[in-house]
Amino acid sequence: MPTLDVGLLLYPQCMPAGLFAAADLLQAANVRANKALFSWQFVALRGGAVRCAHGIELHAALAVEDARCQVLLVPGFWANSAAKVAAAVDAQAPLVGALRALDRRVRCWGYCTGVALLAAADRLRDEPATASWWMGPWLSERFPRIDWQWGHSAVIARRNSTASGTHGYQPIVAAEVERVLDAEAWRDIARFVVLPQPPPAPSVFQRLEMVDADPLLRRLRLVVERTPACDTRLASLAAALATTPRTLARKVKLAAGCSVGEHVRLLKLRQAGERLLQSSQTVAQVCHGLGYADDSSFRRAFSRVAGMTPTAFRRRYAT
Repeated sequence: MPTLDVGLLLYPQCMPAGLFAAADLLQAANVRANKALFSWQFVALRGGAVRCAHGIELHAALAVEDARCQVLLVPGFWANSAAKVAAAVDAQAPLVGALRALDRRVRCWGYCTGVALLAAADRLRDEPATASWWMGPWLSERFPRIDWQWGHSAVIARRNSTASGTHGYQPIVAAEVERVLDAEAWRDIARFVVLPQPPPAPSVFQRLEMVDADPLLRRLRLVVERTPACDTRLASLAAALATTPRTLARKVKLAAGCSVGEHVRLLKLRQAGERLLQSSQTVAQVCHGLGYADDSSFRRAFSRVAGMTPTAFRRRYAT
């Protein structure tokens, strides 16, 4: 397998810590595989010194247009309001132009506020994407042609990948390592570099975290999250996973201890719970956005599983 060349993008006032951490994870993958799967270098609008956040000055080896990288990792910048994000994006107009002109064969990985730069550069149009939840209303309004998926902390798409938070590089790199190696390799790397565990989900959904380690059930989760709730039938799910309904039912029963219908119902309700916590959508908007037949049946199902109404759930767990 040829080496994947990753450009680590520097720009004025960017937060570079995630770039160093991503490079460490890529190096750990090389060590785990005992071969050079990944290479990386710092790039910028122009080669030379770049003054990043906190007065740190770093050196870019090449201009982004000359780097010939296959993937570009775009970090975030410090901002605590949509207005500051908008101002920062406008201030980076030359960089946005360079990203827009970048060869479309170059995949882009963006996280935190860096996603706003990719959106402004028209790199995410007509694709699924996510970003830090508090930017949701502004990004949705300014870039309506992007398929924003605010219920997800990371969206790993065929062309480009995006994630929320200052540690958003982690799920993006994890997906790439799993793609070129396997999930077990990523678990080894995560243990080796002592990555922090994600914060616990509300207890009603915690058992899904353990089940998600099974490759088939992880793929099932992704299919369920893309499918409207009213269309999650066993036969169609099995077909999407290239398996038989009987095999899918047996594996779900073995791994999750319940029927496919019960497991899928819980997956969809967890997705609804995430959307309640990570977006400003009303309960009705969450219900219809996830493809439930009607509000009342969704509210009843959610209350049976969570032990509280969707509104009470949001009040209790939202930060």
